[in-house]
Amino acid sequence: MSAPTPRPMMLITGASAGLGEGFARLYAAHGWDLALTARRAERLEAIAAELRARHGAQVLTIPLDLAEPGAPDRLVDAVEAEGRHVDGLINNAGYSLTGGFLSLSPAQHAGMLAVMATAPVALSRRVAPGMAQRRFGRILNVASLAGFLPATGGDTLYGPLKSFLIKASQGLHLELKRTGVHVTVLCPGYTLTEFHDANGSRDAVSRAYPRWMWMDAEPVIRAGYEACEANRPVVIPGAFNRFMSIAARVTPTGWALKMADKHARRLQRLPQTGGGGPNLPA
Repeated sequence: MSAPTPRPMMLITGASAGLGEGFARLYAAHGWDLALTARRAERLEAIAAELRARHGAQVLTIPLDLAEPGAPDRLVDAVEAEGRHVDGLINNAGYSLTGGFLSLSPAQHAGMLAVMATAPVALSRRVAPGMAQRRFGRILNVASLAGFLPATGGDTLYGPLKSFLIKASQGLHLELKRTGVHVTVLCPGYTLTEFHDANGSRDAVSRAYPRWMWMDAEPVIRAGYEACEANRPVVIPGAFNRFMSIAARVTPTGWALKMADKHARRLQRLPQTGGGGPNLPA
C-alpha cells in the first residue's frame, strides 16, 4: 500500500548525530517529514534547518532525555500536539557504558535500560496501533551485531540489551507483517560514527581492530532503509558481519566466552592481570 498524503511523519530517536542523523537525511530525501529527538537541542535545530531548506520537509525538534520517566509518551504527545501522527519510527538512541558493571551506579544502569529497552517498547506500543489501523507504517529498530555475540565484561549490558531488541523486533514483525506495518531490526558491526567517541573507547577500538572491519555509516543506513521498505525482519550489513553472526551461533559457548574475554581485555575494559577490584561508585 502506498504511503498516505501529505508527507508521512518519521520519528527518529538519537537523531542529533551518527546513524540517527543519517536516517533523518535519507528519509527527508525520500519525501518524509520528521520528528527528531535527542538531548542536544542546538544540534537538532541545525539539522532541522538544513532539511527544511533542502527538502521542504516539516521537521519537528523535540529535545528530550529518553531515560526520564514518561519520556516516550511526552515525545509522541509533542508530535500529536502539532496535528500529526507517527507513520514511521526509528528507535536509534543508545549508548554503551564501558566502565564495568560494579563500577557504574544503579542510576546509570537504570538509564541505560530505559533508553535501550523500555523506550523502544513504549514508543512502538504507542504508535503501532495507529499504523495498523491506517494500514501503513514503518518501525526500524537499530540493534547491533553485538546482539548475536556473547556479552563482554566491562560493557556488560550492551550486548544483552541489543539481543532483547533483536528478539522483540522479530516478534513484532511477525505480529504486524499482514497489517501494512513493516518492522525491521538493523544489526551493524563496527561503524564509523561518534558512538565510540561518546563512550571514550575510540583510541582503544581503533588500535585493536583494522580499518577493513569497519563500515562507513552511509551503506549501513541504506541497508536499514531498504530492508525496512522490503519488510525484511533482520538485516546485518557487511559480509564480515554476517559471517560473524553465523560463527557465533555455531561456536561452543565456552570458546565463545574465552574470545569475548580476550576482546574485552584487548579494549582495556577488564584488567590484564589479577589483583585489585573495581572502583565502586559512592
